[in-house]
Amino acid sequence: MIALLMRDLKLAFRAGGGFGLGLAFFLIVTIMVPFSVGPQSDLLSKIAPGVLWLGALLACLLSLDRLLALDWEDGSLDLLATAPLPLESTVTIKSLAHWLTTGLPLVLAAPVLGVLLNLPAAGYLWLVVSLVLGTPALSVIGTFGAALTVGLKRGGLLLSLLVLPLYVPTLIFGAEVARRGAIGMETQTPLMMLAGITAASIALLPFASAAVLRVNLR
Repeated sequence: MIALLMRDLKLAFRAGGGFGLGLAFFLIVTIMVPFSVGPQSDLLSKIAPGVLWLGALLACLLSLDRLLALDWEDGSLDLLATAPLPLESTVTIKSLAHWLTTGLPLVLAAPVLGVLLNLPAAGYLWLVVSLVLGTPALSVIGTFGAALTVGLKRGGLLLSLLVLPLYVPTLIFGAEVARRGAIGMETQTPLMMLAGITAASIALLPFASAAVLRVNLR
């Protein structure tokens, strides 16, 4: 499992679809928002949690089409499906590799980019907490979407259409945690909902992704 994780990490960096691309997109979104709404500090402070969460979500989405496509193209996916390691474990490792190369860098960059959006000081901690809890769900859900569309020509658009509706609950509760934390409100309810979504995704979706892959590989 460790060897597979290291392999996927190397592929993510070499293919250019992980660390650098996601961060660059996140930075562009954050920079463009102040230009679009104008230099209104109060308005930027109000929308900062939602904008940062939306930027992180779209940055995660950007690299999903390469998550399983490389293994499909070179035949590695067939070998992984017949390996002693259960396909559910393989899918979980791939989700972890995606989070390490895309989700984790976004979590670390979010507080820095929050300065550009005049995020209130009280919101930084809750922004990081919400992203740490929520971005694993984005990777796991994205892996499920990638499994559904693997092998399809021009499947990137279809992948986005399939995954974006599934991302909505995570976006709602993640942004709500950051928003409430920024204005000093109670965050327990949206935080527990966000944690529940992530836990349910990690527990159930690897089995669904593995089942879909088995169907596609027949």
